[in-house]
Amino acid sequence: MTSQTHAHWLEIRQTIVVSQMAPTALLITTVALLQFGLGETDLAVRIATAGILLASGILGALVQFQSANEAESLAAEDSSLRSSARWLWVIKYVTPTIFIIIFGALMVALFG
Repeated sequence: MTSQTHAHWLEIRQTIVVSQMAPTALLITTVALLQFGLGETDLAVRIATAGILLASGILGALVQFQSANEAESLAAEDSSLRSSARWLWVIKYVTPTIFIIIFGALMVALFG
């Protein structure tokens, strides 16, 4: 692996990690705020909360999916990356699915 390829691979990995931070922090914060009455606030506040969570999750998933695609392309060019690249399906499909499940549970808590 060339140093430029290695640097690009590390940049992609960092992008994936960073793109997970905001949605995760917002989900955790929402769970915490539900304990303090977020579910009983005005409808507008609950809709805004849902919108913030949804926007953050969609943007995070898009960045992760694009980064995983880019990493797959990089791994196709460099065989030393293939063992790590075989797990990119988790980033592309499992992580967004988990977000959707948690988002759904929070929507039930907010609006149910």
